[in-house]
Amino acid sequence: MIVTELAIGAGVALVCGLDRVAALQVMISRPIVAAPLAGWLLGDVGIGLEIGLMVELLWLARLPVGAAIPPDDTQVAIAGTVLAVSLGQVLGQSGLEYQLLCLLITIPLGKFGQFFDRFARQYNGRNLALSDSYLEAGQFRAIEQAHRMGICCFALASLGTYFVIICGGLLMIPLLAPLLLPSLEATAQWLRIALPLVGIAVILGTINVSRSLTLFGASFGMAFLLMWLV
Repeated sequence: MIVTELAIGAGVALVCGLDRVAALQVMISRPIVAAPLAGWLLGDVGIGLEIGLMVELLWLARLPVGAAIPPDDTQVAIAGTVLAVSLGQVLGQSGLEYQLLCLLITIPLGKFGQFFDRFARQYNGRNLALSDSYLEAGQFRAIEQAHRMGICCFALASLGTYFVIICGGLLMIPLLAPLLLPSLEATAQWLRIALPLVGIAVILGTINVSRSLTLFGASFGMAFLLMWLV
């Protein structure tokens, strides 16, 4: 059962990972969308929405635009949801404190997304040089193949990040759950608020336009309203 759920998560990770920079770009890669999508496919959209809300603001000021390569918040949200749902059923764990434990373990592992993403971009940089030579030689099929390989490289980078986070979670969560869950029970509600507050602090440091403050304040208020309703 858990293997099937991990495979479902891998499918979501693949599609949302491509949406991040390589294809589509319809914003399903945002944690607020990707995590509930994974949760819905696994049969618990509530957990996905809860995790997506807590992750969404953390790296919102560091988008994968241009040469910027931030930690992969998309895979953190998806893998965190998969671990909270599937591994939680195996361990008999649930509730906010267990979801936070999954997040506290998966968030640092999102750093691996930078390495995979950097590798994919370097590969595509070499592919671009090859495509220029193919164009001069009139080898249009080779150009199409290079384009497809570039997309596949980003797909593999997304899956690599997902599986690193999943494997790390599968190893660490069963070991750390008995040690950390008792203390998380007392601090879960505060941590639930602290994660978005860290994100809002970072974003406010990058905002220079007063109108943006108003728009962001309204968006932040709506996010907390949704969190309270959930």
